[in-house]
Amino acid sequence: MTLAADTLSDDPSTLKAMLIAERLRAKRLEQIIKELQRHRFGRRAETLPEDQLLLGLEEVEQGVAADEIAEETASASLKAERAVRRRANRGSLPAHLPRIETVVDIEDKTCPCCQHRLHVIGEDFAERLDIVPAQFRVLVTRRPRYGCRACEGIVVQAPAPARLIEGGMPTEATVAQVLVSKFADHLPLYRQTQIYARQGVHLDRSTLADWVGRAAFLLRSVHERLLGHLKASSKLFADETTAPVLDPGRGRTKTGQFFAYARDDRPWQGADPPAVVFIYAPDRKAERPIDHLQGFTGTLQVDGYAGYRALAEKGDVRLAFCWAHVRRKFYELAASGPAPIATEALERIAALYRIEGEIRGRSAEARRLVRQERARPLLDALEAFLRDKLTLISQKTELAEAIRYALSRWEGLSRFLDDGRVDLDNNTVERSIRPLALTRKNALFAGSDAGAQHWAVIATLVETCKLNGVDPQVYLADVITRIVQAHPNRGIDELMPWRFEPVQASLADVA
Repeated sequence: MTLAADTLSDDPSTLKAMLIAERLRAKRLEQIIKELQRHRFGRRAETLPEDQLLLGLEEVEQGVAADEIAEETASASLKAERAVRRRANRGSLPAHLPRIETVVDIEDKTCPCCQHRLHVIGEDFAERLDIVPAQFRVLVTRRPRYGCRACEGIVVQAPAPARLIEGGMPTEATVAQVLVSKFADHLPLYRQTQIYARQGVHLDRSTLADWVGRAAFLLRSVHERLLGHLKASSKLFADETTAPVLDPGRGRTKTGQFFAYARDDRPWQGADPPAVVFIYAPDRKAERPIDHLQGFTGTLQVDGYAGYRALAEKGDVRLAFCWAHVRRKFYELAASGPAPIATEALERIAALYRIEGEIRGRSAEARRLVRQERARPLLDALEAFLRDKLTLISQKTELAEAIRYALSRWEGLSRFLDDGRVDLDNNTVERSIRPLALTRKNALFAGSDAGAQHWAVIATLVETCKLNGVDPQVYLADVITRIVQAHPNRGIDELMPWRFEPVQASLADVA
């Protein structure tokens, strides 16, 4: 971290305090960087969970803030300088937020010199972000009944609006808030009940669970249609992660799987919107992806899981493998001590990534041409290097295993050379899986296979909303409302997150 010349004070004591504070911050940040590097590339046993690293970074930032306010307390000039800098760098607040203006004016508008009336020549204004804490409200729906004085037994009344929870208390927006809190913000239901209780609203955890189950059941058709959209693509990513599920018969948890299938064509200017679909399965058998991707024909980018090979053997799917997984094996060897072969392999792989960084965002054909010209010679040389070194080392070492891992998948690892749509690695789908891991950590396990299936449905819609820049709470509230009000199945494509346009009527009107 460096200090810009125009921010330095002329006061020696202030300048000394600033330099000491900068030195302390630099040390803290160096430690955080080391932890981040170890988290990203270190041995699995040495890595820290991502949320712990973020907590550590928050602590550093809090320490920096405390140092700064101490400096500002000791130096009025420094406080003024930093205030000017904050005003210049803080940016603007979103235009759609409501503005509540307060005028801070002088009481006496006469000139202190000649006592003439003062007139306005300008004004200063400042905007600050304010938050009104989440507030519950009660929507009351009144339906008058009408009778006829002349006709006995005649009662006329408007039908009750359809609801997700017939006879229940929540609006669809309330249910959507519970869903987003659980599956996007990783708040288990029992924690949500504690939050609501602070406002005097006492809801049992089982009540919230009932709402989640009903909403997930209602949204299954949207989940299925979204998967259909992905299977119509020509290029997908696939990955999987564990799903601990309570197994009452054995009194412990069993290990299911969340399979993730993602599409993101933005790196090569593709027209299809990004999306991800999660599917729960009770096991990791090869038949699972075969069943999930029935009808898909194209390129599937995957890690080294052998189950996808069975899918490729059917003839409709070509596999592209992940260079990040290859790189990781060599990094683990290089990080543990002197390893010249692994280190050189890392340098050669890094050269491929540098080319990818330059062409990201270009058209598929432009990417293909650059790869043919610049990446192919590097890849050919890397293959020759690995084959040569494999003959010189013991076949029982971890290095030999890492080399064989790469060479046994070389066709799939080379797929990106001839297809500009293919990425160098599988990181796109791995990023989409991370929120599942956070929810899993907080919730510990799903209560049943059905609960895990609900988890997959809601997580699919939440993460696809995030990929398309859509507020998942607004989306879920709107879509649930539409389905409850008998949205036609032939119009289900209108409910895809990338086509989301909220209804004009206020959600309060459909309580």
